[in-house]
Amino acid sequence: MQTKFVDCPFDAFLKVKHERISETNLKVTMPIEPLYLNSVGAVHGGIICSLADIAMGNIFGADENNNQKMVTADINTTFLKPAKGKFLVADAVVIKKGRTLNHIDCFIYNDQNEVVAKAKSIFVNI
Repeated sequence: MQTKFVDCPFDAFLKVKHERISETNLKVTMPIEPLYLNSVGAVHGGIICSLADIAMGNIFGADENNNQKMVTADINTTFLKPAKGKFLVADAVVIKKGRTLNHIDCFIYNDQNEVVAKAKSIFVNI
């Protein structure tokens, strides 16, 4: 199973941790920091969308030169409840892997295992 992930400064800034579940499933955990909160004390939607994008974009890992294998062509995130707590977990699953396009879904959970957002994306192989 592929375990090498893209070494990205933004991922390091968000302090994410990757956990390979299977060839088509990746979980990414991110601690909630005060800097990530919006004016109502919940994690900013852009941070949640970024977390989902990180999980989905790393699902196939990095190539031998530590480069991404695909980039986001389209992403849609739906926010279901305010994201609060100590951490968030993005659980990404490949729906369809193609020669050019990959369809991936992602659920984002809080530290109480409640779904706070869901995302779906299309990634282009590069």
